[in-house]
Amino acid sequence: MLASTTALVGCGSDGSSSPSSGAETTTPGTEAPITLAPLPTPAASTVTDLLALGRPIVLAHASGEMTHPHSSLFGFSEAARMGVDVLDVDVQSTSDGVLVIHHDLDTGKTAKEDLILLEYTYDELHALDNAYWFTANCTCTDQPEADYIYRGVRTGDKPAPAGYVAEDFAINSLEALMKLYPDYVLNIEIKDKGDAAKASADALIELLTKYDAFDRVVVASFDDTVVDYFHEKQPNVAMSPGQTAMVSFFLGGESLPDWLYIVQIPPTYEGLTLFTPEYVARAKSEGIVTWVWPNGGETLELYRELFAIGADGINAASPPQAMTALNELLGVS
Repeated sequence: MLASTTALVGCGSDGSSSPSSGAETTTPGTEAPITLAPLPTPAASTVTDLLALGRPIVLAHASGEMTHPHSSLFGFSEAARMGVDVLDVDVQSTSDGVLVIHHDLDTGKTAKEDLILLEYTYDELHALDNAYWFTANCTCTDQPEADYIYRGVRTGDKPAPAGYVAEDFAINSLEALMKLYPDYVLNIEIKDKGDAAKASADALIELLTKYDAFDRVVVASFDDTVVDYFHEKQPNVAMSPGQTAMVSFFLGGESLPDWLYIVQIPPTYEGLTLFTPEYVARAKSEGIVTWVWPNGGETLELYRELFAIGADGINAASPPQAMTALNELLGVS
């Protein structure tokens, strides 16, 4: 069943989407959502319900960057309509304090302009063509011009795909995503480190408070001090351990605190194979849920293998292939 978004967006007389009349417009990044395409209702809308499904899940890593422009509203919408359970986002702050969805600390890998996010305002970053370097085969800078299939959509030089608008190919705020997907669990990684990351953590807490959304997020950071900082302020939010805690877990044999019960790991790291049947047995014995992010080389065969080993979830760069692997596992045609 498709969940209508008409409460969040309006439709112009020409069929295009436009902000509803009651939308906030004074603060950057808080505008009403602009994607018109309806979305399916997810199987679970809270972390508790997600873990109670009794089956593995699929997350759309950065909106599924192998098949959609990285961290785009277009990509998140397409992944949701493929049936993914969780939307995976990276967040960081702009110079004017808006929490945006973006992986790198600069924009050079996705946009023509290479700007450091923390040095520019939301409006300046939002204006960029964030699908500039996306092709059907890679996000890269060395392909023929014709291969950049969504280049120019953001700037109006090329029409948007049916059901979408130019801003779906921009750098967007986390708040816009939360308005568009009020029923989806979000896996949120706070980027950067130190004070900058803690400022983003504070902004995230403020946003989650505004939308009463603490029960539908999993929060992570590579920086253990940021994980601890967030947990101290919001001890009931589901979290994943940072890098130091995971090194101690794997190499030191130390157990994780009870509140770090969702572990997110790659299959291998710096030559060490992490995701093995032995790891799965230990994790399950300690009550740990494991979401695997392959971080490259992602194929249908790899997804099948990870599910067979015992992944509780796959944070997939290719949602369609991950959903194929999951449906095969579940016997769903």
